[in-house]
Amino acid sequence: MNPLYILMVSVHGLIRGHDLELGRDADTGGQTLYAVELARALAELPGVARVDLMTRRVVDPHVGPDYAEPIEALGPKARIVRIDVGPEGYIRKEELWDHLDSFADNALALLRAEGLSPDIVHSHYADAGYVGTRLANLLGLPLVHTGHSLGRVKRRRLIAAGVKRDVIEARYHMARRVEAEELTLGSASLVIASTANEIEEQYGLYDHYQPEQMRVIPPGTDLRRFMPPDGSERHAPIAADVARFLNEPAKPMILTVSRPDERKNITTLVQAYGESTELQERANLVVIAGNRDDIRDLDNGTQSVLGDLLLDVDRYDLYGKVAYPKHHRHDEVPVLYRLAAASGGVFVNPALTEPFGLTLIEAAASGLPIVATSDGGPQDIIGNCHNGYLIDPLNAEDMAAALLSVLQDQGNWMKLAREGLRGVQQHYAWPAHARAYLSAVKSLLEDRRPTRQPPSRRPMLYHDRALFTDLDQNLLGDPESLTEFIRVVREHRKCASFGIATGRSLESALKVMRRYNIPMPDVLITSLGAAIHFAPEYTMDLAWTRHIDHLWTPAAVRAILEQLPGLTRQPKSEQSRFKISYYIDPQVAPSLEEINRLLHQGDQTVNVTLSFGQFLDVLPIRASKGFAVRWFADQWGVPLEQVLAAGGSGSDEDMMRGNTLAVVVANRHNDELRALAEVERIYFAQAGYARGILEAIEHYDFYGSCRVPAKEAA
Repeated sequence: MNPLYILMVSVHGLIRGHDLELGRDADTGGQTLYAVELARALAELPGVARVDLMTRRVVDPHVGPDYAEPIEALGPKARIVRIDVGPEGYIRKEELWDHLDSFADNALALLRAEGLSPDIVHSHYADAGYVGTRLANLLGLPLVHTGHSLGRVKRRRLIAAGVKRDVIEARYHMARRVEAEELTLGSASLVIASTANEIEEQYGLYDHYQPEQMRVIPPGTDLRRFMPPDGSERHAPIAADVARFLNEPAKPMILTVSRPDERKNITTLVQAYGESTELQERANLVVIAGNRDDIRDLDNGTQSVLGDLLLDVDRYDLYGKVAYPKHHRHDEVPVLYRLAAASGGVFVNPALTEPFGLTLIEAAASGLPIVATSDGGPQDIIGNCHNGYLIDPLNAEDMAAALLSVLQDQGNWMKLAREGLRGVQQHYAWPAHARAYLSAVKSLLEDRRPTRQPPSRRPMLYHDRALFTDLDQNLLGDPESLTEFIRVVREHRKCASFGIATGRSLESALKVMRRYNIPMPDVLITSLGAAIHFAPEYTMDLAWTRHIDHLWTPAAVRAILEQLPGLTRQPKSEQSRFKISYYIDPQVAPSLEEINRLLHQGDQTVNVTLSFGQFLDVLPIRASKGFAVRWFADQWGVPLEQVLAAGGSGSDEDMMRGNTLAVVVANRHNDELRALAEVERIYFAQAGYARGILEAIEHYDFYGSCRVPAKEAA
């Protein structure tokens, strides 16, 4: 095969061959760096004749003059080609949609004027996907696509942040973006993703999800920034910042670097360290969790994470053993990896979910063994590099044991460090990425299969129905029916959202879901409705958090309840900011009516639920499973009449009343839901557990017409 001419398209952002302005705004992120580095790396291969990276020409006094140059060389065989389209000035990517057809026309005109004939078109991001699809169709060429981020996933994050659906459409043109992504996925001969998790959990949300057309080729890592220690790191200012926390700074370092976000699971890491005297004897713990001046000035979620860190250091008396510096610069992160490697330490990523795991690759490139969550990207990284251990991020003992496995044996440490360096060079350096890319593209060009038929599309752009179920009472009692239920949910993933509503905390719910191989739901309602999380990263719905923080004074609630007989506070793991939980002895404690009366007398407007005859939970008046389901339906635009709610205990009752479709499984707890038998829209299943939900799906024709059957005549 002759050397290839690859035409790459990356429409938006400020793209140039030097001093990329990463982080300047939402459009100057990793995508721009990836496109430039990939073009350079491909052009260095002998199997590539030429690479052109097409982007938009920007003439604007507020940005550098480089972006106005029509042509910029990236090397002997690569260049940036800037296309005139739309207004001259720099504008947001969301304002480019009306100009994309002109971009494609002008790009084609330039190719014809210069007599250029590409072999392949490679688009980056949704807008370039639209342009690339047009160019590939006009030129009769295969299309390769890299999504970078996806509209369906971003829409979930925006809703979780409290942005209304009409605002999302007006500002982000999300419907156009998702349609462009569907068009691109339906046209692309090859879609490149960073991890297998990205393919399944993110691209799997699309109608044109065709995993056989997708290939995992992890992006390259800059090995000029991340390298093994050379001694200079000991004199860096950040080394002194870390050492001032520690009684014995020469000990090996257990290092973690992440945002102060509850999903990063720093709490379990500190617990693992605090409960292991052997770990404390062998190593120091260094937690790099963002930058701060005053914790009280941060948002509530960040305050909670950092507050728990400080409280746990005090709880386990870890002073002199744990470092948590307040500030670090971006260019000091590589130094921290080298400090940890020089100390004979280990890098740990304890996150609840990790779609990719860039920090793990950076640590490996620095000669540092790793321990990481068994979720998502780390599975690929450790599978490729063999430089560490996967852990259950919710099991502190498992985490401590893995860390000790790295730290106890110097020979094993050396082997892991060596394997990591080799694995990064082989799988995660830019030359490795370019070679894997070229191999995939050549196979594509040699494959002369007939054009595939795109799969059918859903009738609406977004899901128009949703299934919500409790966890313990509904899914866990019958493994055989659970397997069938999971199959059915996955089979209909493109037409219906799947949600779980549980009284468990996020950590507890994730633990039991992993144990029973229950797939990640689109929506996870935890703590009886006190929190809502969205896939694929368990993003918390902050708008819901603000909404339920109304008339909520938990200290006053506790002061009233702790005076009552028969109530015992549940463990800390079952408490949350918006949920106060007790065990109740009905033989000794006042009745539920009396407890409510006492709370009202104390001027507390709250929601009190009794489940399984032994769990008493108090939440804000606006919080419950039913309220959370209705919040979801309103925010996502799903009609309540097409929400099927399945329950089996008293805490599920308000989720099933009203206009939702509902099913009470046969194994319901005692008579807690007996009152629902008179409600017309509620179906009482003959079968229990997941089989009862499957029975209701058929009863309502949920995945078809989604209707309430007429009552049979008496």
